[in-house]
Amino acid sequence: MGVITARGTDVPDSRQPHRVRRDGGVRSLEPSPGAGEDGPVVVLVPGLGALGYLLDALAGCGGWARSFLLDVPGFGHHRPRPCAAEVPAVAEAVARWLDLVVGDTPVVLVGHSTGAQAALHVAADHPDRVGALVLMGPTFPPEQRRLPGLLRGCARNSRREPPGLLPVTVPYYVRGGPRDLARFVRSAQRDRPEQVITGVRCPTLLVRGEHDAFSPRGWVERLAAAAPDGWSETTSGAHTFPYQHGGATSALIARAARRAGLLGDG
Repeated sequence: MGVITARGTDVPDSRQPHRVRRDGGVRSLEPSPGAGEDGPVVVLVPGLGALGYLLDALAGCGGWARSFLLDVPGFGHHRPRPCAAEVPAVAEAVARWLDLVVGDTPVVLVGHSTGAQAALHVAADHPDRVGALVLMGPTFPPEQRRLPGLLRGCARNSRREPPGLLPVTVPYYVRGGPRDLARFVRSAQRDRPEQVITGVRCPTLLVRGEHDAFSPRGWVERLAAAAPDGWSETTSGAHTFPYQHGGATSALIARAARRAGLLGDG
């Protein structure tokens, strides 16, 4: 499909230039210009449908990879949306997009938060499509699958997030609406990443911020141990550690790509 500039009725995403594509009903963002067009393909899946906080990571990956940030379940634009606001539906939409846009090329699939849960399903169900998997801040540990535990996690994490985060996330939540946001969270709470990750065959990096209350250290280490080829790292920040740290985030993603043999050592 055609490539257009992000303008008009779309939620403002960043001051940085980027291109917007629409393929099979899914809107995706690419860095502009595409400096990494000859590198591997990196696909980013946001948490709770908010794209804005991952634009720095998209720009960072664009320096060495052909990079895309997917607008799923579609909170970045007006209806119709490409899929329902649920983890399984987002995973299906990502898999369809990979078939349509990338084809047989194994990608570096990166998900954050609930996007990590969706990315995990894609990697487990479509191993030929994913050459390396990066799960950033994967949610939810068992203690947060009920409301009291989730609220405690929210309270602890919110104290550590940067003040500029709200303007790049709230517009997406407003567009998504409270009903679909709640539907998305409930879907993520029903998910069982600890079971899904055992079926992933590609190198899998799990990353958490040191103050991430939604993705505690023990939970991430447990997931990494359950993956056949998994390892974990901790970086600075809280749950949305990629925000304003695109260079550091893209460097972590590059490590997974190198381990999978998708990126050289240069």
